[in-house]
Amino acid sequence: MWIAKVVVTYKPGILDPEGKTIQNALTQLGFEDIENLETGKYFALQFGKKIDKQKAEELTRETCEKILHNPVIQKYSYELIEVKA
Repeated sequence: MWIAKVVVTYKPGILDPEGKTIQNALTQLGFEDIENLETGKYFALQFGKKIDKQKAEELTRETCEKILHNPVIQKYSYELIEVKA
């Protein structure tokens, strides 16, 4: 069985107000050495036992492209992990 771990973040140059708010709060708490903080979304896609690695990768890319990210302002990365049941 395969699990895809997907991370969606903003593209460089796109404003991340949540990230800036968190970074400012950390600075106020004394964490001044953090130069940048980026927020994002995490998704875990678990595929059925009949899906092989190639199909899991194809389905992951298709899912990301069609619904999990906005290609205008976001980017995504993923990792496939095989889980032995």
